Amino acid sequence: MRIPDTVAAQGRNTRGICGGGALLVLLFAMLLVLTGSARAQAPAGTRTILRPWRALDVRTGELRSNQAVVIEGEKIVQIGSASEVKAAAVDTTIDLPEATLLPGLIDMHTHLTMDLNSLGYSGLGISTAREALHGARNARRTLEAGFTTVRNVGANDYSDIALRDAINDGDVIGPRIVASGPALSIAGGHCDSNLLPPAFHFQAGGVADGIEAVQHKVREVIKYGADVIKVCATGGVLSKGDDPNASQFTHEEMKAIVADAHRLGRRVAAHAHGAEGVRWASEAGVDSVEHGHLMDDAAIATLKKNGTYLVPTLFLTEYMQQNMEHSEVPEFSKQKMRMVAAAAQQNVKKAFDAGVKVAFGTDAAVYPHGWNAGEFHVYVKLGMTPLAAIQTATINAADLLGWKDRVGTLEPGKWADIVAVDGDPTKDVTILEHVKFVMKGGVVYKNDYSKR
Repeated sequence: MRIPDTVAAQGRNTRGICGGGALLVLLFAMLLVLTGSARAQAPAGTRTILRPWRALDVRTGELRSNQAVVIEGEKIVQIGSASEVKAAAVDTTIDLPEATLLPGLIDMHTHLTMDLNSLGYSGLGISTAREALHGARNARRTLEAGFTTVRNVGANDYSDIALRDAINDGDVIGPRIVASGPALSIAGGHCDSNLLPPAFHFQAGGVADGIEAVQHKVREVIKYGADVIKVCATGGVLSKGDDPNASQFTHEEMKAIVADAHRLGRRVAAHAHGAEGVRWASEAGVDSVEHGHLMDDAAIATLKKNGTYLVPTLFLTEYMQQNMEHSEVPEFSKQKMRMVAAAAQQNVKKAFDAGVKVAFGTDAAVYPHGWNAGEFHVYVKLGMTPLAAIQTATINAADLLGWKDRVGTLEPGKWADIVAVDGDPTKDVTILEHVKFVMKGGVVYKNDYSKR
C-alpha cells in the first residue's frame, strides 16, 4: 500500500518533533480508516428481498402476484416467483403482504427550494441559505410521498444544485434531483425578479438578452452545475409585469439556447403558456414544454409533429382556484391565475387527445410539497386511463430524462427505486396519493406496513 505523499510528509514532520511513536500512531489511524472503509463497502454484497402481494408492470399494466424482488446494493438484480427466490441467512427480507409495488415515481417539474409564500413580496426577505434549508425539508416530504426522482426547474442562486449535492453526499434525505439552477429569462420577464423598485437595478441570475448573451448564460449555468437548462419562453402567472400569452426570447435566441445546451449534453425544459411561445420552443428543439395552458391547435400540432414532451402541471390550477383567494398571493398574480386556470385543462385535454407525448410534472411549490400525486387524478379526469397516467410518471418521465436504463420500471439492472401502495392503482389512481412504502437506491425511507 502506498502512503500518499502529503500523509508521509506529515508523518516525517511528526516524527521529527515527537519521535517514532507518533508515526506509528498515524499509520495505525490510517489503517483503521482504510479497514473501516472496507467494512462500509461490504454490505453492498448483501441482499434485500421484497415480497409484495403483487408488482405492477407499468409497460403492460399486468399485476403479477406472488413476486419477489431481489436487491443488491442500490440495484434490482432479480424479479421472479416468490417460490423460486430463496433467502439466505444473511439476507434481509421485507414482507409486504397487502402491497402493490411500482417503480419510484418521477416528477419532472418541481421547485423544492421554494414555497408559495416565497413567490410573492414576502420572498424578498428569504436568503438563499434559507431557501436551501426549505429545500431539505421539501425534499424529504417529496421522497416520502413516493417521488424518488425529480427534475428541479428553477431555483435562486443555485440553491437546488447545493441541495442535489447534499442529497448525493448523504447529508440530506431526498429524491434524486436533476437540477437546473437559475432559469433563463429576458430582462423583465417571467423568471426575472420584478418586485424591487428601479433604484435596486436588480436582475435574477438567469437573465440574458441577445444570442451571444444567452449562449454565455447556458455555458455559465452548466459551469456551476446545471444538469438541465430551464428557459422561460413566455410570461408567467406568479410574476409581475409579464404576460403569459407573450413570447419572451426570440425564435433565434431560443434556437441558440437549445443548440448550446444539446451540444454540451444538457436537455432543455421550456416554461411556455402562450401558443406562439409553445410553437417557437418546440421548433427550436426543446425537449419539453412546461404548462402549455394557453396553447392553440397549431401549437399542439407542432408538439405532436416534433415529438416534444408536454409537462402539463394541472393540479395547481385546481388547488389555486380553491385556495388562492384566501392566500397572500398578490392580486396581479391572482388575475393571471384566473385567466390561465379557465383555459388550462381544456387545452391540455386537446393535447392528450392529439397524442402529444406527456411526462408527469406538478410545479410543486405553487401548492404544498408532498402533494405531488394529486396531479394523477386530473389526467384521468381529462381522459387518460389510470395506467397511462402512471406511465407519465414512470416510463415517459424516464425517457424525457434520458434515464430509461436507470429508472421508470421494475427490472433487473435498474436502480432499486420502489414504492408500494394498498389496492390497485390501475383502477383507482388516487391510491398513489397515499404511498405506504418508499425505497430509493436499495435503502428504505418509509415503511408504514411495518407498523401494522
